[in-house]
Amino acid sequence: MESTQFVILAGLAIGLVYGAVGLLSGFCLMSSMRGFLAEGDGRLVRTYALAIAVAIAASQFLAGSGTVDLGKSIYLQATFSVPVLFLGGLLFGYGMVLSNGCGSRALVLLGRGNLRSFVVVIVLAIAAQMTLKGLIAPARIALVQASQTTVSASSLPSVLATLGLTEGLSRSLAAATIVVALILFAFAHPAFRRSPGQIAAGIVVGLLVAGSWYVTGYLGADDFNPVPVTSLTFIAPIADALQYAMLSTGLTLNFGIATVAGVFAGSLVTALATRRFKLEGYSSPRHMLRSGTGAALMGIGGVMAFGCSIGQGLTGVSTLALGSLIAVAGILLGTAAGLRGSLRVQPLAVA
Repeated sequence: MESTQFVILAGLAIGLVYGAVGLLSGFCLMSSMRGFLAEGDGRLVRTYALAIAVAIAASQFLAGSGTVDLGKSIYLQATFSVPVLFLGGLLFGYGMVLSNGCGSRALVLLGRGNLRSFVVVIVLAIAAQMTLKGLIAPARIALVQASQTTVSASSLPSVLATLGLTEGLSRSLAAATIVVALILFAFAHPAFRRSPGQIAAGIVVGLLVAGSWYVTGYLGADDFNPVPVTSLTFIAPIADALQYAMLSTGLTLNFGIATVAGVFAGSLVTALATRRFKLEGYSSPRHMLRSGTGAALMGIGGVMAFGCSIGQGLTGVSTLALGSLIAVAGILLGTAAGLRGSLRVQPLAVA
């Protein structure tokens, strides 16, 4: 079996696991922040924090051991635009609240029979493709070119290295500090400590991020036919998946497309097996308009931010890239604005 074929099959398997875990645990940044900020339930946000900690620890181990070169990913670039990354994060975060979930969550809910998520996935894919290669792309590129900057240090470890620390010590110190802080935050919550399912979900999702790095960065490292070094992310892959479904002739199946298909299939199988499958739709035309608007903002913002709440919030952060931290700050602020304050998105009744 060729390395590219193996990477695709691995992407499908990783997606299947993520889809099942996502359905059973409710893993979602927007739901996590809603519970934390509005409802007083901090378990889901602790699950997310634990997933980040595991992703960072495992990914940095792979990088430090020389198994995977994270520098080949899109996150550790010396040149990037701070305003575009932050603005993209803001748009994505606010759109996530409007749509009641991110792209990965929409795939999971679609597998459960949620037809609202079908609209979200389609609109997100179209908006993302328009921003990547279509009508919006020239404006995005012009904005990036006008505001991009080149830095001598593109990650937290490289920043510490400028202080005279060795590469290994810089990586270990940066990773350990963040991982310990996140684990302490997660397990300081008594209700989370009594939730083995949420603990397991955080660990599994974090390992899926590192596993994806291993698959694409090590198993897919063929000198003659290499695959892009990437991990879990959903904005561009959802856009590519829709394009592949429509125009597969002449297009190449890749890790991201296989992962998207796996998430949907994993959720669908799990929903059927646990009798959670139920067809659901919009409660009103206004509900559909708001959901579609949020999906469009997620597609546009996700491309500008180089990722989503998973693509930057987990995968990008696992590289300790400065650009990822900027994008995540925008996502968190956009989500918080949608959940609280004068820009708060008012809840709608769901059928």
